[in-house]
Amino acid sequence: MSLQAMLQAKLEAGLLEMGLQISAEKQVKLIAYLLLIDKWNKVHNLTAVRDPLEMVTLHLLDSLSVLKHVQALAPKNLLDVGAGAGLPSIPLAICLPELQVTAIDSVQKKTSFMRQVKGELALSNFQVEYGRVEVLKVKQPFDVIISRAFSEIALFLKLTKHVLADGGHWLAMKGVVPEHEFENQDFKKMGIIPSKIEVLKVAGLEAERHLVFLQP
Repeated sequence: MSLQAMLQAKLEAGLLEMGLQISAEKQVKLIAYLLLIDKWNKVHNLTAVRDPLEMVTLHLLDSLSVLKHVQALAPKNLLDVGAGAGLPSIPLAICLPELQVTAIDSVQKKTSFMRQVKGELALSNFQVEYGRVEVLKVKQPFDVIISRAFSEIALFLKLTKHVLADGGHWLAMKGVVPEHEFENQDFKKMGIIPSKIEVLKVAGLEAERHLVFLQP
């Protein structure tokens, strides 16, 4: 069985377990993206995960665990802060072609990689910004701003509030529920409380995952 076939089988099984219906065409793009991460990783060290089969769980399925929650908000556009290799932004852009997705990172090799993916996979709904999010200028503020392992929640909100649309949502992807972050004085001063916290199911992953929803 080729590596590609093994990756495909693992992705299909994971999507089925998570109750996600994603077309064969989109699944092919998700695997192509994963193989690009693997290829670049050998030279540029984009992620700590080295095994492509592990990447299916830790990168693709983990990113797609938020898919239904993003869809339920029906945003026109979304910003992924500290996107790294494009997680969760590239899987979301592949699966939601009608959503305008922007990814920002302050590490040049990571933004170069994301631009390469955009070109190779012809992701017309995906944009890449290089730099620090606190100085990002946009014509159109974002309906959803998401982060996966970017920073503590207080800092995430502080650095991005200037680009959040009225009525927009912040989504923070976390492991265990970050009670200590809610107790942080900087967070308390903002007067923002999580509007809800959803448990995320990631096929093949025993560790806890949660999605924290916040609004100004």
